[in-house]
Amino acid sequence: MTASTPVPTFAATASQYGGSLPAVQQARAFRPTRLPGFLAFLGAFLMLFSFAAPASARTLRVVALGDSLTAGYMLPGDAAFPAQLERALKAKGLDVEIANAGVSGDTASQGLARLDWSVPDGTDAVIVELGANDALRGVDPAITRKALDEILTRLKARGIPVMIAGMYAPRNMGADYIQAFDDLFPALAAKHGAPLYPFFLDGIAGDRRLNLNDGLHPNPDGVKTIVQRIAPSVAAFLAGVKPGA
Repeated sequence: MTASTPVPTFAATASQYGGSLPAVQQARAFRPTRLPGFLAFLGAFLMLFSFAAPASARTLRVVALGDSLTAGYMLPGDAAFPAQLERALKAKGLDVEIANAGVSGDTASQGLARLDWSVPDGTDAVIVELGANDALRGVDPAITRKALDEILTRLKARGIPVMIAGMYAPRNMGADYIQAFDDLFPALAAKHGAPLYPFFLDGIAGDRRLNLNDGLHPNPDGVKTIVQRIAPSVAAFLAGVKPGA
């Protein structure tokens, strides 16, 4: 799998898989009689300003940390998972910005190696989607588990809530491998108290209509299906996240 575009960071200001009406009225009623015209205008302006509604809470900054399934392999940026998920959540009324920290070809260990620069300071939450390449390459599930465990541990130490997007091993990998791999995601979720979406490719795996010709990566409609299915879980996760300073 090819490398994706550079990972964006937050600006300082921003089928092998299974103000109310009373406030305005009060401001208009303010008519000082002893001040010159300019000062009277200034006084009225300051009165109106004092009734302004408080600033809204800052936008939630979320990082989607993953592989090509997150990066949007062979897709335009606005069709990739982070962009489509951001639009879906905004349609639900969430003020959220989702950075695409997906790198095509990454294993869980490679995601760990770039964790610090992929998840910059100021990040409020992370969605971790890693492990598909581990399974495709037959990486020992113990290695995958150790890398994901370290990712979750380090993010927890930084005070960043995490949601896990799980993966299933290809069904041709053998019963022992499948069980060891599939079980690692629920185990890590339980250990770290992290919400788990069990299977990132739920609803599209093996469906030619929703995947590219390689049968591995979702097309734009496939990503749309993923987002439709996972968005309620992400919204519930983010409901408990407070934006940082």
